[in-house]
Amino acid sequence: MATRTEVTERPSQDVRKQEVQRAREPEAVLRPPVDIFEDGDGLTLIADMPGVSRDRLNVRIERDSLVVEGDMQFEVPEQMKALHADIRSTHYERRFVLSKELDADSINATLTDGVLTVRIPTRAELKPRRIEVSV
Repeated sequence: MATRTEVTERPSQDVRKQEVQRAREPEAVLRPPVDIFEDGDGLTLIADMPGVSRDRLNVRIERDSLVVEGDMQFEVPEQMKALHADIRSTHYERRFVLSKELDADSINATLTDGVLTVRIPTRAELKPRRIEVSV
């Protein structure tokens, strides 16, 4: 019987150690997939962030970087209990270094159905312009 007690206690101690270790580890961060398009007027960044609402989204400039963060929220009905989850983290984060050619003061962002679209225009003084020649 002493052997049986030792066998049943060891796994539970190992499980407790793993749970404590997981609680101490920082939460993993999801990197949303992003498409970036460039045209003559600037850049358009499109990020897939399903489950993120406008009030849980944070788009900001830090020095020379664009930071996109969001927390996803999904509802589990009260009668149900999750037995398994493929998604361990609910926090999205991406950082992009901005070129000096871009106008960080004129950035525009929209969120529609979990898709974030950020428009970053080129600085006006750097855009190509046509010069009229008088005769």
